[in-house]
Amino acid sequence: MSAAGDSGGDALYRTMGLVRIVELGAEGRAVIEYEAGPHMCHSGGVVQGGFVTGWIDAAMAHAAIAMNGEGVTPMTLELKISFFAPVRPGRVFAEGWVERAGRKTCFYEGCLKDAEGRVLAKGSSTIMLADRARVEAAAWAATGGSQ
Repeated sequence: MSAAGDSGGDALYRTMGLVRIVELGAEGRAVIEYEAGPHMCHSGGVVQGGFVTGWIDAAMAHAAIAMNGEGVTPMTLELKISFFAPVRPGRVFAEGWVERAGRKTCFYEGCLKDAEGRVLAKGSSTIMLADRARVEAAAWAATGGSQ
């Protein structure tokens, strides 16, 4: 999986500040590098928590795809994020890994680290593995093909 793809995905990657996908391991692990920009901050120069949550969620989803193949769409059923320290502008690394894999429902964990390797936030997610073709067909039908 790369940052290239459909134009909607490209726009999402740009909005999230994607730099590169560092690692995608078939054992269910992913590492993604992001650039946290000042435009992502609220008062005091702290990155808004939605970006932090999105980065960790994306790493866990990428880990699920790495383990289960491009034919699945990881659908987050439950997501918990704990914030340990403020995230400031600069490079950050989101990591995701499988904790327990089921046939359709899986449990993933993840974290966000700064460039020095300090853990800034951690997360856990319950993910349902959905058939990608069915998800895309439903999205196409719901939007009238204007994704």
